[in-house]
Amino acid sequence: MPVNMGLTFLIGGLLGWMVVKILKPPPYLEGLIVATCSSGNMGNLPIILVPAICDEDKSPFGNRSVCRTVGLSYASFSMALGGFYIWTYTFRLIKGSAMKFKEIEESEKTAIKSSNSDLEADHKTKLLGAPEGELVKEETGFWRKGVDFLHEILEELRAPPTVGAIIGFIFGAVTWLRNLIIGDDAPLRIVQATAKLLGDGTIPCMTIILGGNLIQGLRSSAVKPVVVLGIVCVRYIILPIIGIGVVKTAESFGFLPADPLFQYVLMLQFTLPPAMNIGTMTQLYNVGQDECSVLMLWTYLIAILALTVWSTIFLHLLV
Repeated sequence: MPVNMGLTFLIGGLLGWMVVKILKPPPYLEGLIVATCSSGNMGNLPIILVPAICDEDKSPFGNRSVCRTVGLSYASFSMALGGFYIWTYTFRLIKGSAMKFKEIEESEKTAIKSSNSDLEADHKTKLLGAPEGELVKEETGFWRKGVDFLHEILEELRAPPTVGAIIGFIFGAVTWLRNLIIGDDAPLRIVQATAKLLGDGTIPCMTIILGGNLIQGLRSSAVKPVVVLGIVCVRYIILPIIGIGVVKTAESFGFLPADPLFQYVLMLQFTLPPAMNIGTMTQLYNVGQDECSVLMLWTYLIAILALTVWSTIFLHLLV
């Protein structure tokens, strides 16, 4: 699953880069477009969709109870991995967009300032004056750049979702730690009960927040329709087809277990709408909020049909 999810981000990022080069949007929107093409909602949507399929009367994945338990574990693992990728890779894309937006604002302010200074020009304006100070160009070595890059990565890994995922992996992998909090006889089972209680309320809250963010898209027309069309084609046409090819190829080489539910989750990861955390990041850096709301609105509206159609195709191929 980590490799499959990495492929969704890699392939989606390449396709998003192609959309940017073809459509040539404003520079500060390039990172947002690549992010929406590459970063899927790996969290609350799989946790809602996969158990819902298992709860059907004639579930294609066998026993309802076993399917729900296993499917929920797959979806939870997908959420943890998705948080890691989103708060590292996607976070850097939005951060880059914010830097470009600030550069545009600074250049506009400089242009206005220079035009105003021309109005106050005198007979000495065109003369070369003495420099006010020397500009010192600091040469940064390869070692220093590497240290700065690692520092940025560590800062991004300190994001709460990433820290939570890492702690969860540690407790899940170490047997004696897992036995401390998981199980009816665990001494710290109250921790698991509390986490489950909070988790049960988190999904409805995230869905409400999703609806609130989508409403903002109705009040704005900051994105050209061709950009929305390009993102929709990438997320709901090209990526699902590639996902089928990736999963079937991995199965033919024996890299995947003979579990249709697991393969369905892998294919589903290529079909999900953009991650809602992208909107959080745009608000954090105050860049492209209106544009992000428009993109989220249309991609999630179309996701209703796309997820239904592609889920039917996936089930037909797997069961």
